Amino acid sequence: MSRKIGFWLLWLGVITYAFLLAPPNQPETPELIKNLSTGKWEGINPLIIALFNIMGIWPMIYGALMFIDGRQQKIPAWLFATVSFGVGAFALLPYLALRQPNHEFTGSKGTFLKALDSRWLGVALTLGTLGLLSFGLLKGNWGDFAQQWQTNRFIHVMSLDFCLLCLLFPTLLGDDMARRGWKNSQVFWAVALVPLVGPLLYLCLRPSLPDSGDEVAAGSQQPV
Repeated sequence: MSRKIGFWLLWLGVITYAFLLAPPNQPETPELIKNLSTGKWEGINPLIIALFNIMGIWPMIYGALMFIDGRQQKIPAWLFATVSFGVGAFALLPYLALRQPNHEFTGSKGTFLKALDSRWLGVALTLGTLGLLSFGLLKGNWGDFAQQWQTNRFIHVMSLDFCLLCLLFPTLLGDDMARRGWKNSQVFWAVALVPLVGPLLYLCLRPSLPDSGDEVAAGSQQPV
């Protein structure tokens, strides 16, 4: 119960901070969001471009765990995972507060869950993220980013959202490892303590989920 209360308090805290304590909105913010979304990146700090696009990768990282975790939950994980593409951790925190611990996976994965469970998804997300990180870190202007972080609510809250997504990932990691029979505390902490890259490598290396559908299909092919 205290864990759930903690998530609700954190959710209320970040909402309060984002709307009441963060720097004010700037008149050019809608145009900035439009240009970032449509690929019109000329004149935009590469650090902001990279951060904005990575914030689109984070929901896919979480979705690779949440859609599977949601199989045994009473609440629709897909709803929170989908909304997180727009508001990030602000949508994920209520799910974390409402979900129940889930160490097992039963039934057939189906096509969609097989795609989310595939290591190729992790590889694709990792390559995309490394490209964005290289672009932002090598070409970005840190002085300009710091100035915008201090004065622009959109940049400020997006940065806060990124940090929250890094910190919250371990709350789903333990159950996902348990569903796969991967009991290794060293792996858990290695993933948990390396922001962004740790979760990506986890998606690349984690064992596949058991699929009762595969077992049924294999059994039907055995000779009589």
